[in-house]
Amino acid sequence: MTNFKNFTDFVRQTYQVPSAFIPLHPPYFNGNEKKYLNECIDSTFVSSVGKFVNQFEQMVAEFTGAKFAIAASNGTAALHMALILADVQPKDEVLSQALTFVATANAISYANATPVFIDVDKDTMGMSPMALTEFLQNNTVFETHPVTGKKQPKNKITGNYITTCVPMHTFGHPLRIDQIKNICDEYNITLVEDAAESLGSYYQGKHTGTFGEIGTLSFNGNKTITTGGGGMLITNNEELAKRAKHLTTTAKVPHRWNYIHDHIGYNYRLTNLAAALGVAQMEQLNHILKRKKLLAKGYQDFFSSEKMEFVSQKPNSEANFWLNAVICENKTEQQEFLEFTNNQDVMTRPIWELMNRLEMFKNAPKGDLSNSEWLADRVVNIPSGVM
Repeated sequence: MTNFKNFTDFVRQTYQVPSAFIPLHPPYFNGNEKKYLNECIDSTFVSSVGKFVNQFEQMVAEFTGAKFAIAASNGTAALHMALILADVQPKDEVLSQALTFVATANAISYANATPVFIDVDKDTMGMSPMALTEFLQNNTVFETHPVTGKKQPKNKITGNYITTCVPMHTFGHPLRIDQIKNICDEYNITLVEDAAESLGSYYQGKHTGTFGEIGTLSFNGNKTITTGGGGMLITNNEELAKRAKHLTTTAKVPHRWNYIHDHIGYNYRLTNLAAALGVAQMEQLNHILKRKKLLAKGYQDFFSSEKMEFVSQKPNSEANFWLNAVICENKTEQQEFLEFTNNQDVMTRPIWELMNRLEMFKNAPKGDLSNSEWLADRVVNIPSGVM
């Protein structure tokens, strides 16, 4: 068993905080945040129109290698919009993970669709290509979708069509997204990547969120960089990018004075005020990623002599180490570790409750979730803020 006190002592020494509370992942403000916020306020353009929104989008697109980036009010809104762009229809089924943050399943519900929970791989904590293939082979038949006209898998039990897949890169560790994409292509399923946690993460040299038709990012207060609350859609499809920008700004037709709307739109556009913060944060992103990787290396060295396993970077992957994580021996050790560390004012948290265990999703279709259940009983997130 890991010596819990040795761990809390190591964390305090690492952060040079001898006695005060150590949070899980506080925001890091050490650049032009105040300057740009003041500039934004002085301009009076604080809502969804302003130069910082466009600049923030351009910086994210350039960093990720995507051709287009469209800012949204938060990561969940970005994911909801991505599902609309993917043409998800009411009663469709969307493949996702039971091991994810609730926003993923919520966004699927906003689209009037049903999540289908697929198991994850233990090492990546992301959707398992083997589990995905097994579910599709055993539970679906190919038929023509009555609305879209596409030949797609139909769930033999529910009678609903499976049209979209939303895998999630857990804690910034890339999943085997190339294999997931190949499976989606084979089954004519649209791939939407939930890359909310993985800004700065790469798989086979390519940024997460750029493998599928659309990817989404989050800039919540606890993310690698933050706009307070914010999100982003990234895509290489110009038509989808234009439609995303139009729909997220209430589908207003451009005009100097008239208010004309040509579609049911959404007030999902990021504010210029939030984007000003985002621009300042993007200027520091490479520094932040460097410091987070140094922290992860320190943790990896510490846990190399302990029984508790540190979740490390996988082959072909470059993780951003958004939230560092350890794997306890069992549920008992997990709970003891959580209690001890939090009692010592060193913040730790368990991985999320599995989606299929939540009241609103308990009847959703699912595959075998053995790996998800194993991880849920063992994973703990440890302090991961920039040193």
